[in-house]
Parts: sequence; C-alpha cells; structure tokens
Amino acid sequence: MHTVYILHSQKLNRFYTGYTTNLDVRMEFHTNSETRKYTYNADDWTIFFTVNCESKSQALAIEKHIKAMKSKAYIENLKKYSEIMEKLFEKYKSSEY
Repeated sequence: MHTVYILHSQKLNRFYTGYTTNLDVRMEFHTNSETRKYTYNADDWTIFFTVNCESKSQALAIEKHIKAMKSKAYIENLKKYSEIMEKLFEKYKSSEY
C-alpha cells in the first residue's frame, strides 16, 4: 500500500509529511533516535493523518502537493474537510502518473 502520512509534534508544534509503503516500519524509523533525521528534534511524533493512494506516483504527487502548500492550516483542514482529499484524488488520478 502506498501511504502519505503526516506526523505532528506537540513539543515543536510542527508537522512532518512523508511517503511510505509500510507505515509501521517508517514510524519505527522516526521514533528511533539512531535513525531519525528531520524528526530528531522531538521524540513525541504522532500520526496526525494518513492518505492511502492507488499508486506510488499518485502518493508522491499528493505528498509533493501537501509540502508545497507550506501551511499548518492546510494540513489541519485536510483532516477536517474530506472534500479537500477528494479534490486531490481527482487532480492526481493514478492513471495519469
């Protein structure tokens, strides 16, 4: 499964957006003090939101879109308003990538 995930750190009041095919393994990476990189600044990362995609290309396009928005409000609204994700799925249809 291709998953776009958004982590949140209450300590830093920041979000981290990433892509993976195995969320459990990826979370272990983010919480292991020896392997984490960007997420090394905090040890309280939790899964805020996940998006299951049809293909790797679709997932990477959605991840790129979310990162390009550079907005905490946008990320919070992804979780709050399902129609935003519906529009993203329409914009980044798997067959187009």
